[in-house]
Amino acid sequence: MKISCLIVILLLFMPLNGLANAWSDIKTPYSVLNVKSAAAVSVTDIESLAIGSYANGCLAGADALPLAGEGYQVIRTSRNRYYGHPELIHFVEEFARKLNKSGSDDLLVADLSMPRGGNFVAGHASHQIGLDVDIWFRQAAKLQTLEQRESPLELSLVDKDSFEVNGNWQAVHGEMIRLAAESPQVARVFVNPAIKQKLCEQIQGHSASSNNNWLSKVRPWWGHTIHMHVRLSCAEGDKLCQNQNPPVSGTGCEDLSWWNQQMLQPKKSAQTSKDKKKEPKPVKVKPELCQLLLK
Repeated sequence: MKISCLIVILLLFMPLNGLANAWSDIKTPYSVLNVKSAAAVSVTDIESLAIGSYANGCLAGADALPLAGEGYQVIRTSRNRYYGHPELIHFVEEFARKLNKSGSDDLLVADLSMPRGGNFVAGHASHQIGLDVDIWFRQAAKLQTLEQRESPLELSLVDKDSFEVNGNWQAVHGEMIRLAAESPQVARVFVNPAIKQKLCEQIQGHSASSNNNWLSKVRPWWGHTIHMHVRLSCAEGDKLCQNQNPPVSGTGCEDLSWWNQQMLQPKKSAQTSKDKKKEPKPVKVKPELCQLLLK
């Protein structure tokens, strides 16, 4: 009897990141009206609430991105990760429309967030508050079958043996990244460091008066060879949402030498990695309001 009581107590006080599967099990959005009544801040005019930070939070009042629209198709729909803050849904639709009108094929839109945000079982630490979206570099000239969209063909733009893009790079990829980064809503666009290097090379020789400050938002990060990760800033008036600090001004091109070294240095052996003790990651506790969304 005492053991049973102890188990119940532990479950009640377990951090939500220990319940990662609970977020993926939920199939419907949570009404923002229920959160407004519990929130200690004035959110009367807000249709959706991004609660917490990009890598530790949840989402109330999510919208679903239609699975196909002008200039885009959603892939891997069985994952149920095509929900987002209404501002993100609007951004994706407008972004795809602009590129389509310029002659691009359909964008392949991958992960946004789950119906109530929160932790994915695997794949990302972020995408938790409905303001992140992965857009693949491969495009589709026609509507893909369900099978093709569930198992899409990848298109890597990076030569893994050098700090360069490969022969798959096309002008449209640079245009995708630039157009996203120039949007006032966008806080960051994550790409592989070699892709950032390519963009920096393309602006060499531009006059000093050329406005290339959009490149400051294009952030080099591990992976991201087959897609770009676009992150929006918190919606105006959403006091429950935590923005990142804005990137420093300028292009950021001068910082790529460190990434060059990291990407090309010899890989550590598996045994060396095992021998080195890893520090335990600190336990993340979600904002208190996220408990409400799991009910």
